[in-house]
Amino acid sequence: MAHQASPRGTFMQVAEAVKAKIEADPELTHLPSAADLMRDHDVSRGVVLRAFKALAKGGVAEPVRGGRWRVVRDGEQIDRRPLEERIADIIAAERFQVGAAFLSTSDLMARFGVSRPTVTKALDKLEANGVLASEGQGKVRTVRAVPIREERS
Repeated sequence: MAHQASPRGTFMQVAEAVKAKIEADPELTHLPSAADLMRDHDVSRGVVLRAFKALAKGGVAEPVRGGRWRVVRDGEQIDRRPLEERIADIIAAERFQVGAAFLSTSDLMARFGVSRPTVTKALDKLEANGVLASEGQGKVRTVRAVPIREERS
């Protein structure tokens, strides 16, 4: 694409190439990084960012924290609530009792596919709200209160 006379529309060509890759691989969950696309298509970062925006506008991808983009498949349900709300739902759904040991940070990382600092921040918020209790670093968190699950529309 570097030999093209006009850069106009180049971002759409990159977007179409990425879309074809998504359609060809049903296991693909995240888009290639901006650096990878820049290298593979010999284009600038601005062109790649415009391609990402075109994919988002087409409902094919959406941004996630950390500068990455994830693939959006038809009919896929995504829970976009804050992590602390989703963790609080686990307490009620899995019937944790007050005083029971709660899941480890590693278990929550694996369950939600997020980093340790992200889980730690969510757990800290639940501690501040009085839902969980912790006795210090390396200690098991315990359930202090079972949150009431509200019906969401």
